[in-house]
Amino acid sequence: MRIDREKVRAPEIGRVWFNSPPLSLRQLRGKAVLIDFWDYPCVNCIRTLPYIKAWHQRYAEKGLVVIGIHTPEFTFAQYESNVERGVREFGLTYPIVIDSNYELWKAFANKYWPAKYLIDKEGYIRGAHFGEGAYAETEQIIQELLREIDPSVALPDIMEPLRETDVPDTVCFRPTPELYLGYRRGRIGNQSGFHEDGSAEYMIAGEPQENFFYAEGRWTSTAEYLESASADGKIVLSYSAGGVNLVMASRSRQPIEVLLRQDGKPLEKSNATPETKFREDGSSYITVDGARMYALVENHTFEAHTLELLPQDNGLAMYAFTFTSCVEKPSANTAGARR
Repeated sequence: MRIDREKVRAPEIGRVWFNSPPLSLRQLRGKAVLIDFWDYPCVNCIRTLPYIKAWHQRYAEKGLVVIGIHTPEFTFAQYESNVERGVREFGLTYPIVIDSNYELWKAFANKYWPAKYLIDKEGYIRGAHFGEGAYAETEQIIQELLREIDPSVALPDIMEPLRETDVPDTVCFRPTPELYLGYRRGRIGNQSGFHEDGSAEYMIAGEPQENFFYAEGRWTSTAEYLESASADGKIVLSYSAGGVNLVMASRSRQPIEVLLRQDGKPLEKSNATPETKFREDGSSYITVDGARMYALVENHTFEAHTLELLPQDNGLAMYAFTFTSCVEKPSANTAGARR
């Protein structure tokens, strides 16, 4: 989205910073600035980071300053140590400013993760994009702002898509919507609903329906997350998507294994993610060793399945399921799996 010149002045930024001393937009006059609102457990944010990193590498010496504004959705992402770990694990080298109190989020009147704002040499917002995609269009505006600074600047060709699912003919379906597991925003399918702010036994009755999650065994319900209160609980999810992710944390700060079963069977290597491990008996699991997003399943095509998660200890906090839906091209059975 383009914004007319000299219409919207960008607000000032900055308190706690990584990779840089504190910066201000006033001191950056004469530069082009890319602001990226992100959150390190956010799957859509994670998917945009390769492009942000590439633009920083391509254009930093040409006059572009990339600034990541980290605004957290969940409480654990407010802690600077967790953000610093995320910055390090994603290999981000451009300046990152902490916005745990939503001061910058409000100053920009932002509503989305991720959100990009492009600011010109005079400090005016000239472009914005919310969510994934529009990478070529965003880079085109970056180049235009750099040419306004120096009309003779030598710039590379616009990048080719970094993923096959980012090419123009990618097919994207409507997946199961994001599902929170805390009672404040959660959609639990159990007839009893949530037992708020306490530990209770949950039972599953009937066939799981899409757009809900179901809990079995003993769980503790909080506003933000559902926490395993025993080593024999289970979460059941009926979904339609290409892949499934889940934001999780170990409340005990000790690694916790989570068994994964799809349609009643362990995952296979064809639908496993880089985080999946396999036992000698063929069972599949992941290890939760930090507060972040975990990739559970990657089916590569848009399909309908039932997923079961079985934590092997108490203290596992589950926050939100997210789903991916874009595939390279439709296959013969894609339409049948679509809901």
